[in-house]
Amino acid sequence: MRPKTDPQASIFDIFAEHNIGQELSAISDLLDQHPALHELVANDLIDPNLKPTGRKGFSAEQVLRFAILKQFTGYSFDELAFFLADSESFRTFARCWKKAPRRSTLQSLVSRVSAATWESINRYWVRMAREKGIESGHITRTDATVIEANIHEPSDSSLLWDCVRTIARHLQHGKRIFDCRLRWRNHQRAVKKLAHQIALGAQGKQLKHLYRKVICYTQRMQKALSSMVEHLKDQPSSAVLTKWLDKADDLSEITICVLSQTDQRIFLGESVPAKEKIYSIFEPHSDVIIKGRRAIQYGHKLNLTSGRSGLILDAVVEDGNPCDASTTLRMIKRQKDIFGQVPQQVSLDGGYASKENLKQAKEMGVIEVAFHKKRGLKEEDMVSSPTLYRKLRAFRAGIEANIASLKHNFNLKRCNWKGLARFKAYVWSSILAYNMFTLIRAG
Repeated sequence: MRPKTDPQASIFDIFAEHNIGQELSAISDLLDQHPALHELVANDLIDPNLKPTGRKGFSAEQVLRFAILKQFTGYSFDELAFFLADSESFRTFARCWKKAPRRSTLQSLVSRVSAATWESINRYWVRMAREKGIESGHITRTDATVIEANIHEPSDSSLLWDCVRTIARHLQHGKRIFDCRLRWRNHQRAVKKLAHQIALGAQGKQLKHLYRKVICYTQRMQKALSSMVEHLKDQPSSAVLTKWLDKADDLSEITICVLSQTDQRIFLGESVPAKEKIYSIFEPHSDVIIKGRRAIQYGHKLNLTSGRSGLILDAVVEDGNPCDASTTLRMIKRQKDIFGQVPQQVSLDGGYASKENLKQAKEMGVIEVAFHKKRGLKEEDMVSSPTLYRKLRAFRAGIEANIASLKHNFNLKRCNWKGLARFKAYVWSSILAYNMFTLIRAG
């Protein structure tokens, strides 16, 4: 059975005298004071299919420390595995004195911790900050940002090319693993060449001619995949076969969607609704986010709430690109769930402003509500004095620094974990690492 904690061997406690080493030492002491957090992580690491005998593996405490190290340093799992083997400070913090984990082990363990667990741990620290007087929750600021998914900028030709090469790879895997003698023709090179010609700027009839060829080749590859699926269904059932067939079904379904939206856009001249369009076959959960006149981004919108201490009190990964004004009241209500009461003063970006939001926020018990842009609202309706309005506006600007620190210092600019569930887990693990360093720096 996997242990929850490891007994601390003090003779191996070696942290460098550097500032980073001292910060890691302070966070390590803070984690030691709150062993209840290990229980939350341990629940996600339980595998009901494993027997309680054999090697114990890394503890829940170590997995929590691995994740904090990764998000603080911004290292890949491969880089983190090296530094855990090379750095005494890292090994001491992660409590792995005997043997450093491999990249695959780190990736397997950290990725099993859910977003809900990370959020629960973060709320635990926020409440602890309130008990220590670091954060009162009486004044909050809210803003939105975008976290990019790990995808390339989509186009119809590039998506079709992704489908073809992924199908080809899956067909080759099926042929190798199951010794399938089904014959099929690989059109990867042809589609790659056609996609390149389209990207160079083909227009008019030439563009449609090239797309017809790409669609034809893609349909042939999809037909080959369907044929292999039918052929392999007659084989004896196994876990490997079931996994292969499930992936083939998902791949076939997403290829049909890409073919449909390409036909709709290129040949019918119709636009595809943003919620229905696929922007990546590898990360189909990705949304397109357009904020004002800025560049188009592909990922997810993130609503953040921060306090006077600089701690991130709350975060919500949004579905699609909802208007900020539609999320205002929800973000305020979530503060009541965390602190037991709504904030006394709330400062928000201009996009959250509306007369209805102001009215309902006041009815909920918020005394002062300041929107960065007035949007037709009067200062006297929002706050008690012009001076307070200016102070709250200046206070809201501080969340921009929090967001910048999250993105540049805690690796939150772009998420390279696969799937929506892991995307959310990545976001919350970054926020947790940021909050822990903010706590120890606050004293």
